[in-house]
Amino acid sequence: MSNTEKIGDSRMIETNQPDMHEKLVDIVHKHIAHPSRKPIQAHTQQAFDEINAIVLAFSGEVILDSCCGVGQSTRLLAKQNPDALVIGIDKSAHRINRNVDEVEHDDGQGRVENYHLIRADLNDFYRLVVTANWQISQHYILYPNPWPKAKHVQRRWHGSAVFPQIIAVGQEIILRSNWRLYLEEFQLAASIFSLQGDISAINDAEPLTPFEAKYQASGQQCWQLRIFK
Repeated sequence: MSNTEKIGDSRMIETNQPDMHEKLVDIVHKHIAHPSRKPIQAHTQQAFDEINAIVLAFSGEVILDSCCGVGQSTRLLAKQNPDALVIGIDKSAHRINRNVDEVEHDDGQGRVENYHLIRADLNDFYRLVVTANWQISQHYILYPNPWPKAKHVQRRWHGSAVFPQIIAVGQEIILRSNWRLYLEEFQLAASIFSLQGDISAINDAEPLTPFEAKYQASGQQCWQLRIFK
Protein backbone atom coordinates (compact mmCIF):
# COMPACT_ATOMS: atom_id res chain seq x y z
CA MET A 1 0.00 0.00 0.00
CA SER A 2 1.36 3.42 -0.92
CA ASN A 3 1.60 6.13 1.73
CA THR A 4 -0.11 8.77 -0.36
CA GLU A 5 -2.80 9.29 -2.94
CA LYS A 6 -2.62 12.14 -5.45
CA ILE A 7 -5.23 14.89 -4.99
CA GLY A 8 -4.80 18.12 -6.93
CA ASP A 9 -1.34 19.52 -6.31
CA SER A 10 -0.82 17.77 -2.98
CA ARG A 11 -1.21 14.27 -1.62
CA MET A 12 -3.86 12.93 0.69
CA ILE A 13 -2.44 10.81 3.51
CA GLU A 14 -3.17 7.11 3.23
CA THR A 15 -2.50 4.83 6.18
CA ASN A 16 -2.87 1.21 7.20
CA GLN A 17 -3.85 2.44 10.67
CA PRO A 18 -7.64 3.00 10.90
CA ASP A 19 -7.68 4.34 14.47
CA MET A 20 -5.28 5.55 17.15
CA HIS A 21 -2.28 3.28 17.55
CA GLU A 22 -3.03 0.52 20.05
CA LYS A 23 0.43 0.71 21.61
CA LEU A 24 0.69 4.51 21.89
CA VAL A 25 -0.15 4.79 25.60
CA ASP A 26 2.38 2.07 26.48
CA ILE A 27 5.01 3.78 24.34
CA VAL A 28 4.52 7.13 26.08
CA HIS A 29 4.72 5.51 29.53
CA LYS A 30 7.92 3.76 28.47
CA HIS A 31 9.51 7.06 27.50
CA ILE A 32 8.42 8.63 30.79
CA ALA A 33 9.99 5.77 32.76
CA HIS A 34 13.18 5.67 30.69
CA PRO A 35 14.24 9.21 29.61
CA SER A 36 16.59 9.55 26.67
CA ARG A 37 20.26 9.66 27.62
CA LYS A 38 21.57 10.11 24.09
CA PRO A 39 24.54 12.54 23.99
CA ILE A 40 23.70 16.01 22.67
CA GLN A 41 25.13 16.59 19.20
CA ALA A 42 27.81 19.28 19.11
CA HIS A 43 26.16 21.43 16.41
CA THR A 44 22.90 21.51 18.36
CA GLN A 45 24.66 22.39 21.62
CA GLN A 46 26.47 25.25 19.89
CA ALA A 47 23.27 26.52 18.26
CA PHE A 48 21.45 26.34 21.58
CA ASP A 49 24.21 28.18 23.46
CA GLU A 50 24.08 31.03 20.94
CA ILE A 51 20.30 31.45 21.01
CA ASN A 52 20.12 30.86 24.76
CA ALA A 53 22.20 34.00 25.32
CA ILE A 54 19.65 35.95 23.26
CA VAL A 55 16.71 34.43 25.14
CA LEU A 56 18.27 35.23 28.52
CA ALA A 57 18.77 38.85 27.49
CA PHE A 58 15.20 39.23 26.24
CA SER A 59 12.49 40.29 28.68
CA GLY A 60 9.40 39.79 26.52
CA GLU A 61 7.31 36.92 25.20
CA VAL A 62 9.16 34.03 23.51
CA ILE A 63 7.48 31.91 20.80
CA LEU A 64 8.97 28.63 19.54
CA ASP A 65 8.31 27.40 15.98
CA SER A 66 9.47 23.79 15.77
CA CYS A 67 10.09 22.08 12.41
CA CYS A 68 9.92 25.53 10.78
CA GLY A 69 11.15 24.40 7.36
CA VAL A 70 11.92 27.42 5.17
CA GLY A 71 10.89 29.72 8.02
CA GLN A 72 7.76 31.22 6.48
CA SER A 73 5.76 30.42 9.61
CA THR A 74 8.50 31.89 11.83
CA ARG A 75 8.48 35.15 9.90
CA LEU A 76 4.69 35.35 9.85
CA LEU A 77 4.46 34.68 13.59
CA ALA A 78 7.09 37.37 14.17
CA LYS A 79 5.11 39.78 12.01
CA GLN A 80 1.91 38.97 13.92
CA ASN A 81 3.68 39.31 17.29
CA PRO A 82 6.03 42.29 16.88
CA ASP A 83 6.88 42.51 20.58
CA ALA A 84 7.80 38.82 20.86
CA LEU A 85 11.01 36.95 20.16
CA VAL A 86 10.19 34.16 17.69
CA ILE A 87 12.61 31.26 17.29
CA GLY A 88 12.32 28.84 14.37
CA ILE A 89 14.11 25.48 14.55
CA ASP A 90 14.72 23.02 11.71
CA LYS A 91 17.25 20.25 11.19
CA SER A 92 17.91 21.27 7.56
CA ALA A 93 20.37 24.08 6.87
CA HIS A 94 19.18 24.13 3.25
CA ARG A 95 15.58 24.83 4.24
CA ILE A 96 16.23 27.53 6.83
CA ASN A 97 18.67 29.36 4.53
CA ARG A 98 16.04 29.84 1.83
CA ASN A 99 14.43 33.28 1.59
CA VAL A 100 10.68 33.87 1.77
CA ASP A 101 10.54 37.28 0.13
CA GLU A 102 6.79 37.79 0.42
CA VAL A 103 7.11 37.95 4.21
CA GLU A 104 10.38 39.90 4.23
CA HIS A 105 9.23 42.83 2.11
CA ASP A 106 8.49 46.23 3.60
CA ASP A 107 4.68 46.62 3.76
CA GLY A 108 4.73 49.99 5.45
CA GLN A 109 5.22 48.48 8.89
CA GLY A 110 8.95 47.96 8.54
CA ARG A 111 10.98 44.80 8.06
CA VAL A 112 10.33 41.75 10.19
CA GLU A 113 13.39 41.37 12.39
CA ASN A 114 12.20 39.90 15.70
CA TYR A 115 12.98 36.29 14.82
CA HIS A 116 15.88 33.85 14.54
CA LEU A 117 16.16 30.70 12.44
CA ILE A 118 18.28 27.96 13.99
CA ARG A 119 19.60 24.72 12.54
CA ALA A 120 19.41 22.06 15.24
CA ASP A 121 18.23 18.54 15.97
CA LEU A 122 15.00 18.99 17.90
CA ASN A 123 15.46 15.65 19.66
CA ASP A 124 18.41 17.29 21.40
CA PHE A 125 17.19 20.88 21.37
CA TYR A 126 14.01 20.14 23.32
CA ARG A 127 16.02 18.57 26.14
CA LEU A 128 18.25 21.63 26.32
CA VAL A 129 15.24 23.96 26.41
CA VAL A 130 13.69 22.04 29.32
CA THR A 131 16.98 21.97 31.25
CA ALA A 132 17.40 25.73 30.73
CA ASN A 133 13.77 26.31 31.81
CA TRP A 134 12.89 28.56 28.90
CA GLN A 135 9.56 30.32 29.48
CA ILE A 136 7.81 29.78 26.15
CA SER A 137 4.38 31.35 25.72
CA GLN A 138 3.42 29.55 22.50
CA HIS A 139 4.96 26.42 21.03
CA TYR A 140 4.08 25.74 17.38
CA ILE A 141 4.53 22.39 15.61
CA LEU A 142 3.16 22.90 12.11
CA TYR A 143 2.66 20.02 9.69
CA PRO A 144 5.23 17.55 11.05
CA ASN A 145 6.05 14.48 8.98
CA PRO A 146 3.04 12.22 9.72
CA TRP A 147 4.81 8.85 9.33
CA PRO A 148 1.41 7.28 8.48
CA LYS A 149 2.44 3.61 8.57
CA ALA A 150 1.52 1.99 11.89
CA LYS A 151 5.01 0.50 12.28
CA HIS A 152 6.47 4.02 12.28
CA VAL A 153 4.47 5.33 15.25
CA GLN A 154 7.62 6.03 17.27
CA ARG A 155 8.82 8.37 14.53
CA ARG A 156 5.82 10.63 15.22
CA TRP A 157 6.54 13.30 17.83
CA HIS A 158 4.07 11.89 20.34
CA GLY A 159 5.61 8.44 20.00
CA SER A 160 9.20 9.64 20.26
CA ALA A 161 11.52 9.40 23.23
CA VAL A 162 11.57 13.20 23.52
CA PHE A 163 7.80 13.60 23.86
CA PRO A 164 7.93 14.22 27.64
CA GLN A 165 10.17 17.21 26.90
CA ILE A 166 8.04 18.38 23.95
CA ILE A 167 4.91 18.49 26.07
CA ALA A 168 6.77 20.42 28.79
CA VAL A 169 7.65 23.30 26.44
CA GLY A 170 5.20 26.19 26.20
CA GLN A 171 2.21 27.56 28.08
CA GLU A 172 0.26 26.76 24.93
CA ILE A 173 1.05 24.14 22.27
CA ILE A 174 -0.38 24.63 18.76
CA LEU A 175 -0.12 21.67 16.40
CA ARG A 176 -1.41 21.61 12.82
CA SER A 177 -1.81 18.72 10.38
CA ASN A 178 -3.90 17.61 7.42
CA TRP A 179 -4.17 14.20 9.14
CA ARG A 180 -6.63 14.51 12.01
CA LEU A 181 -5.60 11.15 13.48
CA TYR A 182 -2.12 12.56 14.15
CA LEU A 183 -3.66 15.30 16.28
CA GLU A 184 -5.96 12.85 18.06
CA GLU A 185 -2.94 10.72 18.98
CA PHE A 186 -1.00 13.75 20.19
CA GLN A 187 -4.03 14.78 22.24
CA LEU A 188 -4.22 11.30 23.80
CA ALA A 189 -0.50 11.33 24.60
CA ALA A 190 -0.84 14.78 26.20
CA SER A 191 -3.68 13.53 28.39
CA ILE A 192 -1.21 11.17 30.07
CA PHE A 193 0.38 14.35 31.45
CA SER A 194 -3.08 15.61 32.55
CA LEU A 195 -3.19 18.14 29.71
CA GLN A 196 -6.32 18.79 27.68
CA GLY A 197 -6.65 20.13 24.16
CA ASP A 198 -9.23 21.00 21.50
CA ILE A 199 -9.15 20.06 17.83
CA SER A 200 -10.77 22.35 15.29
CA ALA A 201 -10.83 22.86 11.53
CA ILE A 202 -8.75 25.77 10.25
CA ASN A 203 -9.55 27.95 7.26
CA ASP A 204 -7.08 30.81 7.59
CA ALA A 205 -6.99 33.51 4.95
CA GLU A 206 -3.18 33.55 5.25
CA PRO A 207 -1.66 30.04 5.50
CA LEU A 208 1.22 29.84 7.95
CA THR A 209 3.31 27.40 5.90
CA PRO A 210 3.79 26.44 2.23
CA PHE A 211 2.38 22.99 3.08
CA GLU A 212 -0.76 24.55 4.52
CA ALA A 213 -1.24 26.65 1.38
CA LYS A 214 -0.77 23.61 -0.81
CA TYR A 215 -3.19 21.44 1.15
CA GLN A 216 -5.87 24.12 1.16
CA ALA A 217 -5.44 24.76 -2.57
CA SER A 218 -5.99 21.04 -3.15
CA GLY A 219 -9.20 21.01 -1.16
CA GLN A 220 -7.81 19.17 1.86
CA GLN A 221 -9.08 20.06 5.33
CA CYS A 222 -6.38 21.17 7.74
CA TRP A 223 -6.78 20.75 11.48
CA GLN A 224 -5.41 22.41 14.60
CA LEU A 225 -4.89 21.09 18.11
CA ARG A 226 -4.44 23.65 20.90
CA ILE A 227 -3.24 22.46 24.30
CA PHE A 228 -3.42 24.90 27.20
CA LYS A 229 -1.61 24.56 30.51
